Formats: sequence, structure tokens, C-alpha cells
Amino acid sequence: MKRFLAVAAATLLVTMAAPASADAFFGENVRFATFNASLNRGATGQLLADLSKPGNAQADKVAEVIQRNRPDVMLVNEFDYVPGNAAADAFRRNYLRIPHNGARLIEYPYAYTAPVNTGVPTGFDLDRDGQVGGGNDAQGFGLFEGQYGLLVLSKYPIDVSRIRTFQKFLWKDMPGALLPDDPATPATHDWYSPQVLDVLRLSSKSHWDVPLWVGGRTLHFLVSHPTPPSFDGPEDRNGTRNNDEIRFFADYVTPGKDGYIYDDKGRRGGLGAHEKFVVAGDNNSDPLDGDSVPGAIDRLLRAPRVLETRPGSQGAAEAARLQGGANLNHKTNPFYDTGDFNDKAPGNLRVDYVLPSRGLVPWHAEVFWPLAADPLARLNDASDHHLVRVDIFVPRR
Repeated sequence: MKRFLAVAAATLLVTMAAPASADAFFGENVRFATFNASLNRGATGQLLADLSKPGNAQADKVAEVIQRNRPDVMLVNEFDYVPGNAAADAFRRNYLRIPHNGARLIEYPYAYTAPVNTGVPTGFDLDRDGQVGGGNDAQGFGLFEGQYGLLVLSKYPIDVSRIRTFQKFLWKDMPGALLPDDPATPATHDWYSPQVLDVLRLSSKSHWDVPLWVGGRTLHFLVSHPTPPSFDGPEDRNGTRNNDEIRFFADYVTPGKDGYIYDDKGRRGGLGAHEKFVVAGDNNSDPLDGDSVPGAIDRLLRAPRVLETRPGSQGAAEAARLQGGANLNHKTNPFYDTGDFNDKAPGNLRVDYVLPSRGLVPWHAEVFWPLAADPLARLNDASDHHLVRVDIFVPRR
């Protein structure tokens, strides 16, 4: 931690003192962000209808949050998938390109979205309620295919031809997968039968490796949204899946642990040892609190090539104090919370992350969670998550 602070402080001083030209730094500063914007809807086509013209109150707030934070590259979680980038185009055109309450419009020339596992039927009774069908029996929970999707927005070119998606990777193909046990016979039986495991995918939405062209080099934006480790029973099928969804990217960026990985085109292996990356997403896992498997997020935070950034806010600390409840017994410092959840359980948690690789230099990190007295506190209910941003110096080759 001391080494990180020293590097960050030195870089901040250099950044403040140097000329504006990126070439003078032999690199450039890029603001990365993740935001679970809760732009999900209850039926197919509803999000596109809401975004097809200006004036949707929630989308207005989400857009203003983005405009006031001004990320250069960001992941938007819980953005329903619509083919052809239709919803993404509508959001950019009717919300991000329109100023909100004095916040400047923001342009993202590049956007990427793709199919996800939510709502895709498995044909099996995954939750063992005696019926087959519905969100709990889908590849990922969803009332329709594409609900709770992912959207990448970027000011930098996206190398679409080199994007890798891992939507169809089977959970059972992860060595040592933490497959849930049947509580009735934990020593001998998995919760899922061999027939289920032959079709059940690891990712509840998808995992994407999105290459960007930044500062004269390729930088990989690794994005995902693991399932919440709740809404299940003593078998903990969602908690164990959350653990392994997080583990997937930790293995993907760790040479020697990535040999089992294959993408949707059949290409095997993870990221090269010399590639630079930023991992981002709502991982639904707090280091110390909540319902996730103990140590789940540590798999990523402590991966050898990953740098911890620790974004925080005074607004989150204030909210935990004022809301009380479960927050009073939490072990994680509330300054680092990113999600504002039920005060009885689980309370507010740190679940959203932006984590650069070694070889990049994070020099500023924060959570957008205004204090109650701040006029911008009116944006705190845009979502139950808060935007997390990290400013990163990306050296040229």
C-alpha cells in the first residue's frame, strides 16, 4: 500500500506540473468508471421505449451522473440488451448528448454491447421448485433474454474484431469449480445433476475482453457482472457461482492459471503476460461483509497483476452512519461502500470495482456519493449503486 501511495502521489505531481500535451508524458491520463445504473426494465422493449425520446426521469439522473463524472471509458451494468446497439444509441442521443442541470453533454463515439445469459432458458429446474421455466431456471436470472445486460461506452476506439466474449463457457469446465452441494447429501451429490452441468454456463450475464486503442497501445477492458450471492437456499448456488465468476477474470490475467479458459469462438487461454488491462464491474462481493463466499473478491484484488485502488467517498461514510442497521456492525470501512442496500440486511457494501494492471498508474480514485447537504445529493437515488471512477496514467509503449 505504501508503494502504491508513493507512486500515485508522484504521478499526481507530474500530472499537475506537466504540459497538457499527452505526448509530453509519453502516455495519457484516462478516467475509467463502472456504474450499475439500474437501467433495466421488466419487459422486452421497455428500455428502448423509455430511451427513444428525452424525458425519462431515471435516465435523466443516470445521464447527469455520467456527465458530472466525465469518464473516458466506462461500463454500464444493468442496461438491457437490445440488438444493433439500438438502446445504446438512443441513450447517447437522447440523454448523454443533452446537458442536464448545468452539466455539459458528453460524447461517446464508441459503444459495445452483446447478448448475455440472463433469461436464456436451460430446460432444467435449477431452483428445484418443481417447475421448469422463469428467471430462476435461466442461464442467468432474467425475466427475458438480455435483461440486466452490459454496455461499454468509450471515447477511445474499440477493436471490435479482437473482442473476446465468454458467455457460453461452462461452469463445470473451471478446474476446482466451487459447484454447490446438495444440503441433503453434501458429501456425495452436487446440487446440479451431470445433465444440468452439461449445459449450465458460468457467467450469469457474460464476461468480455474489450480491447481499446489508448495512447498508441492496446489496453484490455475486462468487464462482467457476477450474480448476487443471495436469493437462494442453504446450497448457496448463487454464492458459489459469484465466487467462480470473480475467479474467472483473476485466472484470465494470471499466466499459468488460464489454460482451461476458452472463448465463444473456441480460442483458448487468457491474457498475455505483457498485456495491460483494467478490470471493471459490479462484482456483488464486499471484502468483509455481505453474503458472498469469504475471500471471493480477494481472488481478484490479490491477483498478482492487479492493483487495488480503494475509491471512496465521505457521502458513503455519512450514509452508513445515518442509516444505521446492519451498517453499524460492518467490518469494511464504510468510506469504501459503493452500493446503498437494505439497512437491515445486507446494509451498504463495497461491490463495484475498477482495477488496473501493473504497468499502469492509478493516481486518483473516488466514488460519486455526494453528502446529504450537497445539492448533487438529488442524484443519489439514480440507482442503488454509485459510480466508481479511477484516473489512470497509461504509458505509451
